Amino acid sequence: MKIFKDFISYNTYLGLPAPLDNNIDVGYYDPPNMLLKSEPVAVDFYRISFKVNFKSKILPDNDPITAVFFNSPNIVLSEGWDIEPTYTGMYLQLSKKIIEENRFLFKTYLDYGQHEALYLTEEEIKEISSVFELMMKYYKNSTRNFNVLISYVNVLVSLVEAYYKRQFSTDPKLYSRIVSDFQQSLIQYYDQPVSQLPSVQYFAEKLGLTPNYLGDIVKHYTQKSALENIHDFVTKKAKELLEQNSNMNNSEIAYELGFEYPNYFSKFFKKQVGLSPKEYRSQVITKLQNQ
Repeated sequence: MKIFKDFISYNTYLGLPAPLDNNIDVGYYDPPNMLLKSEPVAVDFYRISFKVNFKSKILPDNDPITAVFFNSPNIVLSEGWDIEPTYTGMYLQLSKKIIEENRFLFKTYLDYGQHEALYLTEEEIKEISSVFELMMKYYKNSTRNFNVLISYVNVLVSLVEAYYKRQFSTDPKLYSRIVSDFQQSLIQYYDQPVSQLPSVQYFAEKLGLTPNYLGDIVKHYTQKSALENIHDFVTKKAKELLEQNSNMNNSEIAYELGFEYPNYFSKFFKKQVGLSPKEYRSQVITKLQNQ
């Protein structure tokens, strides 16, 4: 598998023009003159691709689509690609350095997988094309104003974020099922002995999604992050064990829930509930005695 560390090597591989900047690269696709088939590759930077009437020979659904795709560090295009040279589109490439120095550019969707694409409406692609045209103007200008270019990049990434929220809202049947599968997997997590706490990464892998994609869907539909949902469930399980198993001490409950250290369980519970496990159990016993 090939790993590309910079824009210039990846652009050369694809058949795209050489970048004008090492931290931001903006351009239009020219499929007839590009590499149309490739083995798996990875890039060590962030990449947003806007593709109109894109048709892949690998995807089971062979109808052309208009969508946004992402490449990011540590995400491998596991199947490579084999595409038709009939699409049009634009791309934006951002170095890890530019993301770090301009934190407002970092959006969770930048780490989405290729299979978690954003499907664009005609109006949305028009809006993106307009912003892209302005970006290209400042990018190609030899005396370009970097701050203006960054501002347009910010507009573009913010638009994509807004469009994802639109997509999550317009297909509730699909996305609410993902939330239900996540919640069901969380319930089933403690059906067997565990050695660690449940994590967003664990459930994302179980559902075949990237952690950020799962997290954004869960947040959209529950108004809480995936991690907050996990913490709420662990707290609920902890309360049940404290209430129903008077013979179990704090250490046993901590290990039962997957905490590595009992004192971490105590701190976690105190933060979530406002009482230590011992105080909570005493409160429960007092209430039962007063009934």
